[in-house]
Amino acid sequence: MAELMDKVKRVFGFSDEYDYDDYPENEFIEENSIEEQPSRTNKSKKQGFNTLKAADMIISVHEPLSYDESPKIVDDLRANKSIVLNFEQLDIDIKRQIFDFVSGALYALDGKIQKVNKDIFILAPENVEIDGLKEELKNSGMFPW
Repeated sequence: MAELMDKVKRVFGFSDEYDYDDYPENEFIEENSIEEQPSRTNKSKKQGFNTLKAADMIISVHEPLSYDESPKIVDDLRANKSIVLNFEQLDIDIKRQIFDFVSGALYALDGKIQKVNKDIFILAPENVEIDGLKEELKNSGMFPW
C-alpha cells in the first residue's frame, strides 16, 4: 500500500524523491575567472550635456560695438542660448575680429551658424537646429536680398 501512495504522490508532484540525473551538474566558478565587461557608455558623448525644456531656450540679440563684447557672445553660446548677431554698426576690421572669435568658439562648442543677410547671423548651440527656411522664403519673395 505504501508503494501505491508513493506512486500517487509522484504523479501529482508531491514526492520526496527528486531526479537529479535530468539536471546538469553545477560547475564551480572562481571569482577571479569572471572577465570584466568593458563599459558600454559611449566615450564620444559630451560630459555634462543638459537637455533643455522649451522654457529654458532663450534667443539673445547682440549688437556689439567693440571686440571687447566678444566674450559675452561666447558666454551666451556656452549657456545654450541661440544668438542673433548684428554687425550693421561695425567697421569691417572689428567685424572680422569678432566673427573670427565667435566662429572659433562655435567650432569648439559644435555650434552652428547661419547667415541671414550681409551683416546679420544666427548662432546656435549644439542642441539647436537651424532650419534652411531662408531659401524657401527667398524664392517666394519674402526676403529682398
